[in-house]
Amino acid sequence: MIGRVTGVLAEKSPPQLLIDVNGVGYEVDVPMSSFYNLPALGAKVTLLTHFVVREDAQVLFGFLTHDERATFRMLIKISGVGPKMALSILSGLSVNELAQAVSLQEAARLVKVPGIGKKTAERLLLELKGKLGDSLAAPVSVAAGAQNDILQALVALGYSDREANAALKALPADVGVSDGIKLALKQLAR
Repeated sequence: MIGRVTGVLAEKSPPQLLIDVNGVGYEVDVPMSSFYNLPALGAKVTLLTHFVVREDAQVLFGFLTHDERATFRMLIKISGVGPKMALSILSGLSVNELAQAVSLQEAARLVKVPGIGKKTAERLLLELKGKLGDSLAAPVSVAAGAQNDILQALVALGYSDREANAALKALPADVGVSDGIKLALKQLAR
């Protein structure tokens, strides 16, 4: 499984990127929400990935945030929603907009995404109800900017998303990134 790719952004052709990782070019499909936040060509980029192996293809999907990847993985578990449709959903709605649409049960908002009909939208609302907001709820105790950096550091050190999020919840609100990582590691060592 390829979980993360770090390299030089060689090509951008929506929704596909070419990431040069030490001479090996990885083609990565990304949602437009990630695409718009990418650095310029030639810059270093890190993408969290999800690798899909099918009978006729092997496709690597990339995301700038843990929330996007977690939502993507949640979407592809739903019957009738494949990786391409999940990518389309994340291109049409941000993770927060999708969570809001699910919590308010707004099928009309989902139908606006290309490839999503009324029945699929209703199935998405039913399947994601109670799951999307809960799993993506950001700990309110840590500032959002520091939280993401701390979370990425913990995951890079080998902790699961669940362990890292649990450690984040125990951190004080005004903690910086460096101190937050140290405190989180102490919390996880218990």
